[in-house]
Amino acid sequence: MVDALKSDLKYLLGQPRRWTGLLRRNALARAVQGSNSIEGYNATLEEAIAAVEGEEPVDPKDETYLAITGYRQALTFVLQRAEDPHFQYSEETLKSLHYMMVGWNLMKNPGRWRPGSIFVRNDATGEVVYEGPPAEQVQDLMAELMRELNQLPSPHVIVQAAMAHLNLVMIHPFSDGNGRMARGLQTLVLARSGLSASTFSSIEEYLGRNTQAYYSVLSEVGAGSWQPERDARPWVRFCIRAHYHQALTLLRRSREMNRLWDAVEDLLLRRKLPERMIPAVADAAYGRKIRNMTYRTITGVTEVVASRDLKTLVAEGLFEKSGENRGRHYAASPAILAIRAKTAEARAPLPDPFAPEAPKAAPS
Repeated sequence: MVDALKSDLKYLLGQPRRWTGLLRRNALARAVQGSNSIEGYNATLEEAIAAVEGEEPVDPKDETYLAITGYRQALTFVLQRAEDPHFQYSEETLKSLHYMMVGWNLMKNPGRWRPGSIFVRNDATGEVVYEGPPAEQVQDLMAELMRELNQLPSPHVIVQAAMAHLNLVMIHPFSDGNGRMARGLQTLVLARSGLSASTFSSIEEYLGRNTQAYYSVLSEVGAGSWQPERDARPWVRFCIRAHYHQALTLLRRSREMNRLWDAVEDLLLRRKLPERMIPAVADAAYGRKIRNMTYRTITGVTEVVASRDLKTLVAEGLFEKSGENRGRHYAASPAILAIRAKTAEARAPLPDPFAPEAPKAAPS
């Protein structure tokens, strides 16, 4: 069922449609946002998109901004390496990814295995919920994990990626950032499989939206300490369900984006406005605030042209202006928000693929 859904998504995204660029960027931003929210770095989707696009925030020293930009850099590296036919998993690659993620804080030992014992505590109660294996075992355990990943893939890459995630998070090889590293490694394994377009392989958004369930299944399988003989099937089922739901969500978003893009294109055509405005208007329709820099990033025009276009969009009643100077931004007008509402699909609970009444094939 998951394979069929991801095949549909891969085919859809392989078509030469301009709106897929926004969909890819938003998917990457949601992955960055989701993975960091699990660690307590709560950024809005707009802030995650800005980080993905390299826009400077008001305070670039903010810890959340540093965390999401570090993860953006690591995930971009993952997606780049995924397409390298000569790629080999190695401990040094993982250490490099770790440095990208947490290198902004040298107290976290970025790019190095942890020097001693490690305990995971429940923030609410202070109770130790997991103890990693002794530090002197980390090098051998990680070398074994890399050897396994470099061998022929498991019966299905979703299982292989899920087990890579589980093994890394249970070894807990780093002083900090183990969860983000495990999720990044899972995305790398998935992206290398070619199952779907690399940007859409991740389930990090799903994990961010279902954090308590994510922690619960890891706690069930881990049982408080390094016990590799325990049954991992509850975790694998959880990941398969995550892939199924994430694929359904991405297909819905792609249909919605397609309809929205067509509606915006038709509106601008009727008003004799330039075609280059479509991506910015479509972005604003999803609630994003558009700044002059944002508009230039999306369209590739100069600052002067961007200013003129934004004034035109306000005059046409498509954008509304707020703020002054550096804080000036533009939001979608009620007319654009109405188009978004009209092109959106009704939300319904996603089916459980493991339920007895679950469909035996993916919906068309």
